[in-house]
Amino acid sequence: MELTLECQTRPAGSKANALRRSGLVPAVLYGHKGAESVSLTVKAKTAELLVRDASINNTLIQVSVPDLPWQGKALLREVHSHPWRGYVYHLSFFSVGSQDSLDVDVPIHLVGEAIGVKNSGRSLDQELTELRVRCAPDRIPESIEIDVTGLDAGESLHVNQIVLPEGVVSTGEPDRVVVTVLARAGGAESGDDADTAQ
Repeated sequence: MELTLECQTRPAGSKANALRRSGLVPAVLYGHKGAESVSLTVKAKTAELLVRDASINNTLIQVSVPDLPWQGKALLREVHSHPWRGYVYHLSFFSVGSQDSLDVDVPIHLVGEAIGVKNSGRSLDQELTELRVRCAPDRIPESIEIDVTGLDAGESLHVNQIVLPEGVVSTGEPDRVVVTVLARAGGAESGDDADTAQ
């Protein structure tokens, strides 16, 4: 998924609280010109929609700053917001247009029902909810689906067993456990007895 966002440069000497009162959110863009950064503003409503639809360090955003002028692809790096009201206070972006590859965190989604859960009444323990991968900016996966259907009781799936899209490689520990089928409380015998009694 790729989103679009239009920003304006932040006026010199402007105060963050004053900007927020006028309906703007302070932001900063890194990496568009080496180590140089530029201070920006985003309309508050636009920022709220962006945070709702984008994932930190995963979603590619087409950023446009007409008064620089500059436009290019960027990742949302940081979001500062109110802990329970959800107001966005500050955004940070990192330009990836000049990057051949970059490291991003991709959420892991489990699909299917494990044999060990279906037949033995056991539970599924997902130890890893996202995976750090390296890929070109235009190859960032929205998510990584893992089919757990074949997992039986006591079996685990590790990072090195995940099938990734072409051009995407994992940078995580290859032996790290992603998901395991565990015995439920009371042991396997209880589950077998319960199945027999039905």
